[in-house]
Amino acid sequence: MYLILKEIRQFVHFISKHRYIRYYCKKVEDDMEIPTNPLKEYYSANNQVTNGYIYDNKPFKYTCIAGKIYSWCLCGKSNRQPFCDGTHRNQFLQIKQKPIRFTVKETKDYWLCNCKQTSNRPFCDGSHLNENIVPKK
Repeated sequence: MYLILKEIRQFVHFISKHRYIRYYCKKVEDDMEIPTNPLKEYYSANNQVTNGYIYDNKPFKYTCIAGKIYSWCLCGKSNRQPFCDGTHRNQFLQIKQKPIRFTVKETKDYWLCNCKQTSNRPFCDGSHLNENIVPKK
């Protein structure tokens, strides 16, 4: 638990220190590129305008395997955050957001958004640092 909090603290400190530069790990390199979703143009769920329920105000670090397709929860109601467990299919919850399918080009650690307000779905872009993002209660 302490190790996770320490990593998050380092990430938030790094983002706040370099507010206009968005990197996604502690090791900063000049040739580091911001991750993008190569499947964005193939799935219509990526064009959703609304954002989901704010699950948490901190990103989630996950090791993604190259070529594997993941389903990132956009509705924020999944019990397996940050991934989808099919909760959006429940008719009684009336959830309109669908999961975002994504893959990565190389196997490494990525920061996945938990506040669901990112403009670079599903990767964190620092949106959780805004004052209007309130953590779950």
